[in-house]
Amino acid sequence: MPMQLSNKFNEIRQNFLNAVTNGAPQEEQAKLYNEMIESMTNEMMEQARHAAHEEVSAMNPYDAKLTAEAREFFNDIDKTAPVGVEKLFPQETIDRIFDDMVKSRPLLQHLGLRNAGIRLKFLKSTQTGQAVWGKINGEIQGQLKQAFNEEEAIQNKLTAFVVIPKDSEKFGPAWLQSFVSLQISEAFAVALEAAFLNGDGDDKPIGLSRTLTGTASGGKTTYAEKAVETTKLTFADSATVVKELTTVYKYHSVKSDGSPVVVEGNVVMVVNTADAWEVKKQYTSQNAQGTYVTAMPYNLILVESVAQTAGKVTTFVKGRYDAFVGGGIEFGRFTETYALEDLNLYTAKQFAYGKAHDEKTAAVWELKIK
Repeated sequence: MPMQLSNKFNEIRQNFLNAVTNGAPQEEQAKLYNEMIESMTNEMMEQARHAAHEEVSAMNPYDAKLTAEAREFFNDIDKTAPVGVEKLFPQETIDRIFDDMVKSRPLLQHLGLRNAGIRLKFLKSTQTGQAVWGKINGEIQGQLKQAFNEEEAIQNKLTAFVVIPKDSEKFGPAWLQSFVSLQISEAFAVALEAAFLNGDGDDKPIGLSRTLTGTASGGKTTYAEKAVETTKLTFADSATVVKELTTVYKYHSVKSDGSPVVVEGNVVMVVNTADAWEVKKQYTSQNAQGTYVTAMPYNLILVESVAQTAGKVTTFVKGRYDAFVGGGIEFGRFTETYALEDLNLYTAKQFAYGKAHDEKTAAVWELKIK
């Protein structure tokens, strides 16, 4: 039974996203987050009651699609986990949450966010050397070397709160899986997108808009915002667009060590959701057939994000930023009492890692559209 949330919920969610993006006080963010969760809970409970009214049993065809592990987990979610004891989500559910989260956020798609499963480390590698032409019976002249760096730890913990109705057992494990998964994917997607774009490295990933040279203070290392590039992006006319984007592509066409990078079709420009329409307006035109088309030079990929600062854009090269989630998803009862008496509060925890390959992976540009 797929769950559909209303436009009213989308408006409430947007208010929360705006507060996170604009750095609103924690109290305000918490209030808006609670409003979002309460709205989601009310709508989904109503849908569940409607389904129950239609006599959808706990073992309907939708439930039957769950693995035995997932069905057992969600059947016993409020019966077997004592306070403070955490257990891992079934892998099937984690995969579903990951897929839903990435599909709903184009930025996470183009970053190439990967799920490391229960692992908390991954290997980084670089390839050097080249193939060399020679005679068929000549000596081997070229050698390819694959250099593996030390394992990188996926150590930034991301925690989301999940509310579950105390009478949820009447709706069946499949409904509960969908209910919990939706809450986690929404909360995690917002946090990951903001961190992969603007994270300062303080218990969170190092975002695309940050330098890779950290500053240590008080036992913490943080990473400052990148300086804005001198070229301003105006998208004023066709000739200007080509000139401005040529500058962008040339910037990304080499690594910090001078090695070349294939960039055509691989550069992503992240714009604020409001600025996106101003950019699209500049390069949307009507062709001879009367059809409106939008096209940019060099197959530039335009992505909207509420986490992007208005008046600026961030560009990056696909495949040159490591974005991982790992460690499974730990799920446990929250020890405090939730404000609504008919709801139990749980925490869902996962670990994340994000860091650019080098300084030339990403850049920040000023947007000056008139």
